[in-house]
Amino acid sequence: MPAVFRLTLAALLLATSLHSHGFDLQAHRGARGLTPENTLPSFAQALGIGVTTLELDIAITKDGVLVITHDRALNPDITRGADGRFIDAPGPLVSSLSFAELGAYDVGRIKPGTAYARQFSDQKALDGTRIPRLADLFALVKKSGNDKVRFAIETKLSPLAPQDTLAPEAFARAVIAAIREAGMVSRTSVLSFDWRTLQVIQRDAPEIPTVYLSIQRGAGENIGADKTEPSPWTAGIRYVDHGSVPRMIKAAGGHTWSAFHMDLTSEKVKEAKTLGLQVLAWTVNEPARMAAVLDMGVDGIVTDRPDLLREEMKRRGMPLPNSTTVSP
Repeated sequence: MPAVFRLTLAALLLATSLHSHGFDLQAHRGARGLTPENTLPSFAQALGIGVTTLELDIAITKDGVLVITHDRALNPDITRGADGRFIDAPGPLVSSLSFAELGAYDVGRIKPGTAYARQFSDQKALDGTRIPRLADLFALVKKSGNDKVRFAIETKLSPLAPQDTLAPEAFARAVIAAIREAGMVSRTSVLSFDWRTLQVIQRDAPEIPTVYLSIQRGAGENIGADKTEPSPWTAGIRYVDHGSVPRMIKAAGGHTWSAFHMDLTSEKVKEAKTLGLQVLAWTVNEPARMAAVLDMGVDGIVTDRPDLLREEMKRRGMPLPNSTTVSP
């Protein structure tokens, strides 16, 4: 198939997938505000609440298994060893462990007294919960019978710590292969703060939509608006050449912008839509802020509390995704 035709087809498939389900209610790391993050119980709870998309993070083990976990190294705030004690910081890199070795760790409870515990005081502990494989989540959703829910898969790698993970090319290709093997191409998008992986996806698997993550404040800032050189996160695309994040994403060949919600304004959302981009806001957990972001006209919200977002959507008379009951 000629490259131009493949790209045109990819754009058509993307537009169809994004618009067919209306507003995108994304459950961040499952239902993290209620259940341990990025675990099968959290995704099962999100399905039971009823969401459009399950958002998750991918790391790759030493033996090449794609697993669902947010951090490149195990997080001491949520990880206990075989002895039942919370691990010391820094935790081991996921890439340094085999999948069998990873299975010795329990991620079913937050460490008391941490900032994480204060932020998610409503989260229910589920001792004995393990880090799942991506294949396990696909199997859970197939078991549920829900053939509509989508997957938003974030590649967890950093240009500032290249030794921690596979290189962007190999990482992206592993994700592509897993999505294709599961038959989930039509229901999956790939997102990243590290835009290099998104460039690989667009080149090697243009049928899989890409979502460009951004944040313009704090330690995680990835745009570099105040610099003349390109940010290491943006695949060589400079803010100074384009003047806005939506224009950077358009230049990168992207179709969806997922922005930290405090960076968004109605004007920025309008600019992105004028450029033909879909706009998502992450991670919005307070009802008042959900209402404010909805008023900006975004196409979707990523949240740790999908139950609260559904309440706001219901109040506004917005269509709600179907709920599905499944045991993890």
